[in-house]
Amino acid sequence: MFGFGSMLKDYLEYHKISQSDFADKLGITQKHINNILNENADISEDLMIAISLITDIDVNLITFVETKKKLYNYLNNRFSNEKEINEFLNSFYIKEMEKMNWITLNDKTSYLQNAYDLLKYLNVRDFNIFEKYSKEKIFFKKYDDSNLKKVFLWIKRCDSLIENQSVSNYNSSNMVLLLNDLKKERTRPFNKSSLIKLFNKHGLYLVIEEALKGTKIRGCTKVVGDNPAIYMTCYLKEKSSFYFALYHELGHVKSDYNKAKSKVIIDGDDSLEKRADLFAANQMIDEKIYSEILENIDDKENICKENNIPLCFLYSRLAHDKRIKYTDKLYLDSREKIDY
Repeated sequence: MFGFGSMLKDYLEYHKISQSDFADKLGITQKHINNILNENADISEDLMIAISLITDIDVNLITFVETKKKLYNYLNNRFSNEKEINEFLNSFYIKEMEKMNWITLNDKTSYLQNAYDLLKYLNVRDFNIFEKYSKEKIFFKKYDDSNLKKVFLWIKRCDSLIENQSVSNYNSSNMVLLLNDLKKERTRPFNKSSLIKLFNKHGLYLVIEEALKGTKIRGCTKVVGDNPAIYMTCYLKEKSSFYFALYHELGHVKSDYNKAKSKVIIDGDDSLEKRADLFAANQMIDEKIYSEILENIDDKENICKENNIPLCFLYSRLAHDKRIKYTDKLYLDSREKIDY
């Protein structure tokens, strides 16, 4: 496949510009420009900018053509035929992502265009660095039934969605304010938009987005700029389970903010996860209030109402602690389903 070199060669011939003169203007040797024009050398970013300034050719066009050439060479050197190339691209679930409107495929009939669109989605330079980059950036214990690639694709989808959110400045005192407001919000019927606005108000990004089938992840925490970002899947279908997972991620924000600056926290080490779980349990029902409820079990509804504790939180806690069964009518009747 021809890159920008052949286009530049035509340009110089059309405008009657000598190769040696053009090389002098760029500050490179005649051998170097000859290699570029004959597709025997890649064009550096600095040279792309310089060529654009001298010729008025849009630097984006130069970048696009050169990227396509490198991509073509990479795919055809790595794979034997077009079928193998398409199988490789499909391993990134591009068909499923297109159905979910995560990615736009500008020409489905062209594997080269599909590869280009996929790299733009992944936001990495090339496929060689994708695996290394994803492993370095995600704090994630890979279980037998988990899929790191699907996780990464979902995170990238969430990254694109926070671009539409406007958040306040964040500092640690915001957490106290958010947790207080969240106690009121959680007593209301689940409302995705209200939750997002509440988090944005206190300087946190929040995305609640469906994941690819089989991703098997509840949520994750990262820091974007100076603002914490919490991404939640639609995997959990009940209010108490969702809020426990949400509070778990808030626990990571509170205790692991600095770690989240360099890595996306999904599953940290056991101590991090236990600490986040304990934080979540205490935010849902404070230990002192839980003890009060157990001592005055007949007055549980009033105590919950006074402390903005949804009954589904209480019965989930009682079932978790084996004080009631998950099959008990009280537990089953208290459940609140979530409509995302």
